[in-house]
Amino acid sequence: MRFLVLHAHPDPDSYSAALHAAVVGALAAAGHAVDDCDLHAEHFDPVLSRDERRAYHDLAQNRLPVADYVRRLEAAEGLVLVYPVWNFGFPAILKGFLDRVFLPGVSFRIENGLVRPNLRRITRLAAVTTYGAPRWRACLMGDPPRKCITRVLRALAASQARTRYLAHYDMNRSTPATREAFLRDVRHCMEHF
Repeated sequence: MRFLVLHAHPDPDSYSAALHAAVVGALAAAGHAVDDCDLHAEHFDPVLSRDERRAYHDLAQNRLPVADYVRRLEAAEGLVLVYPVWNFGFPAILKGFLDRVFLPGVSFRIENGLVRPNLRRITRLAAVTTYGAPRWRACLMGDPPRKCITRVLRALAASQARTRYLAHYDMNRSTPATREAFLRDVRHCMEHF
């Protein structure tokens, strides 16, 4: 399979970077083709411009500013997002990627006023993430990142897409042992994904 891996953390020495490396390494070791997209390393601009917003529903124009990223997304059969949860949401660069690349005619179509999924090539969808807070606090806040992955993005993919949400909660009180155990879980999941 061909996987697009989106990584959204500015520090190449972070735990998120270690998770990213584990994901890419495990997928490659399992024989998958990996398109590794480190949004910070690629200097992705997350800001949706006024012109882009105005052309949002123009299927002939909307993808032009992000054409290479659209091509990479459309070529993918699997999608893995690796990011930290900050303020109970996605990092701005990842949110901006979703706003600018998951466009009408790309990730969805609008037919008779209804949204229809358009990423039917995606048969594997996963998120690998960390939260500073414990899970109960994320649940109390509604856990928007989990819902976005397991409901919104999942609905855009193939109808039987395998979906995984791997989260290390309570990073503020994590230990080397808990972080290493989560890395092992991530590697195992990606090797068998």
